[in-house]
Amino acid sequence: MPTLIAVGDVGPNRPDPSQCFDLSRDLLRTGDLTFCQLECNLTDRGARLPQVRHTHRSTAKAAVAMRQAGFDVVSYAGNHCMDWGADAFFDTIAALRAADLSVLGVGKDIAAARVPVIREVDGVRVAFLAASSILPLDFWATPSRPGCVPMRAHTVYEQIEQDQPGTPARIHSFAHREDLAALVADVEGARGQADVVIVSLHWGIHFIPATIADYQREVGHALIDAGADLILGHHAHILKGIEVYKDKPIFYSIGNFAIDLPMTPEHAAGKGFREIQALSPGWEPDFDSLYNFPPDSRMTMFVRAELTKQGLGRVGFHPAFINPNAQPAPMPPEDERFGQVTDYVAWCSEQAGLASRLDVEGDIVWVSASD
Repeated sequence: MPTLIAVGDVGPNRPDPSQCFDLSRDLLRTGDLTFCQLECNLTDRGARLPQVRHTHRSTAKAAVAMRQAGFDVVSYAGNHCMDWGADAFFDTIAALRAADLSVLGVGKDIAAARVPVIREVDGVRVAFLAASSILPLDFWATPSRPGCVPMRAHTVYEQIEQDQPGTPARIHSFAHREDLAALVADVEGARGQADVVIVSLHWGIHFIPATIADYQREVGHALIDAGADLILGHHAHILKGIEVYKDKPIFYSIGNFAIDLPMTPEHAAGKGFREIQALSPGWEPDFDSLYNFPPDSRMTMFVRAELTKQGLGRVGFHPAFINPNAQPAPMPPEDERFGQVTDYVAWCSEQAGLASRLDVEGDIVWVSASD
């Protein structure tokens, strides 16, 4: 039975990007199809756009390293796809394709960006779609502009105590109606072409443990109702909970994977970093490390899903940990970090009120509907 392996954000920022996968390559290569989300441009062209908060660039060597590590399908639909402008955007797509990687969720216009990637393994046809809710201005594709598939959301702040000005508000979010309708149509179209439909979504609330935005549930449920078999969420840079909705799993965030983030004292002192640093307890920069994310971001996973002509078989994950050199490694069951990741995902799911059950079998945590 063919198998999918899926991981979260990848963004090499080192002279030899193949080093990013030194501890994960063996497990990545066990997948008949292997997926990740790309978080940087692969180019030496372009200029950083003014609406971009934090970014870096890698080179075409990163695409080759990703392919050699075992990746087949890459989503580029995210808040970094246009960081360095249109030339860099197209350079990145070209570099990925030149390395024999299927690129997902982006294109020269919205029609091209919406085309699913369909791969066949052992007679099973698998369709991949991707969209992003995390969108700097003008990063989404239109009929006349390149970019990624949008799945935007609106935010409303409700004053809880009407007689108490300035007190904290209740936050509501809901899906952009046209974006959701278009994405539902994309899923329905892919359903007619494939045995398994997988949707990658760059979405959610970064760095804050467990919390799921309202629009995420709305979008995830609508896509499964339309025929999706699996939702792979990322962007939050930490793991979030798992929901099994109508027997189909929604991974709200599968976390970081191989993403380099060196830090300088100047960057750490900046207002932009200090604002997001406050979102996660215990986040302190380490200027000697390539991995400057909060402590919770050290935990990650390799999603494993069985692919059949009738849809998905069993779905689970291999718990993993990211070292200070930004290298993810799967954890054996006897390592206490295996249990730490498993317990964290269970806690996140419980805190968010998500229905799912986790069962450990060897080095895999299988996910199913709760009793």
